[in-house]
Amino acid sequence: MKNKPELLAPAGNLEKLKIALSYGADAVYMAGKSFGLRAFGDNFDDAELEQGINFAHSLGKKAYITINIFPHNDDLVDLPQYISRLAAIGADAIIVSDLGVFRIARQVAPSLPIHISTQANTTNWSTVEQWQEMGASRVVLARELSLADIKLIKQKSDIELEAFVHGAMCISYSGRCLISNYLTGRDANRGECAQPCRWKYHITEENRPGEYFPIHEDERGTYLFNSKDLCLINYLPELIDSGLHSFKIEGRMKSIHYVATVVKVYREAIDSYVASSAPFTVKKEWLDELQKISHREYTTGFYFNKTTEQDQIYSTSSYIQTHSFVGLVKDYNPATGIAVVEQRNNMKVGEKVEIMQPGMDNFVQTITQMFDEEGNSITVAPHPQQIVTMPVAQPVVPYSMLRRPDTRQGQ
Repeated sequence: MKNKPELLAPAGNLEKLKIALSYGADAVYMAGKSFGLRAFGDNFDDAELEQGINFAHSLGKKAYITINIFPHNDDLVDLPQYISRLAAIGADAIIVSDLGVFRIARQVAPSLPIHISTQANTTNWSTVEQWQEMGASRVVLARELSLADIKLIKQKSDIELEAFVHGAMCISYSGRCLISNYLTGRDANRGECAQPCRWKYHITEENRPGEYFPIHEDERGTYLFNSKDLCLINYLPELIDSGLHSFKIEGRMKSIHYVATVVKVYREAIDSYVASSAPFTVKKEWLDELQKISHREYTTGFYFNKTTEQDQIYSTSSYIQTHSFVGLVKDYNPATGIAVVEQRNNMKVGEKVEIMQPGMDNFVQTITQMFDEEGNSITVAPHPQQIVTMPVAQPVVPYSMLRRPDTRQGQ
């Protein structure tokens, strides 16, 4: 029997959580308003954390809460009460990177499972075994490991192992970056990264003080801080056969369109490989789907020891996408064939749109009619999150997404 890994998706807010689980994720990871490394994301207040956990459990799925900052003394004041609260509302695990947080969690919630964050940069089997001996139930491996490294760690340990398979990669080692703190006073290791790696820079030469040389984007590419996005859809058999327990998708601050698309593709690909005895074939439509979301050029990261110039020098830091997300289905009336849609981008009658649905094939149709909430016929829906109704060519379900081809680049 083939190992079937958990598909773990990011949830930056309650809507993204519901989207991720509806499109096929087995579990989600999310953060409260404190103690996570995405302090400027929407994140979850206490009530939303409980709602999210309950929603996941209602589907037979899991919810993990990140407490992966490197805390200072003042961060520890409210931490014990927070961890106790997470245990009480049924969190399936917490994700930690700091030994002190681990210690407090064991004291106040001894039965709450602990996953060791990738921020702890675990790169060898001895460290994995130490975490296991201390009571951790899972280790999220450092992104700097090769597939051979992962296989060896799995051979020497029996704890659950998790690794990233898709999403943005930080230019700093295991995401432990000091640039933001140095330039802005916002500590990336306490959830406040200002992303200065995306800023524009000039360089100076030691013997030419006062002369500034710009770093431009051009056809050759000259970048100090840049990273392609990780994408391992072509290598799922190797990853599954390595014994990894969980495949993690990056992107708690990405859009619901990103989350839905990536989760759906990896769900279909994993299920296809596990269910079939035939050689694994990467479907063209999966690759096409991953081009429709906003992303940088794709790479396999460190998995196959990529050290060539092509893998390390990148031609652009711009985002690429082939489609724009324009509407989210909220409801559907099968008797009338009318869908209730929440506008997420300007859309109008006469446009051809693609409709993506959880667990079903996409289909294309032209918007023939639209009506506002008062039932008035309209030709365009220009207002943010405007509710409209429209006939659709096939039945749809809530969380289906409308999107259209987008020729713009650098989004």
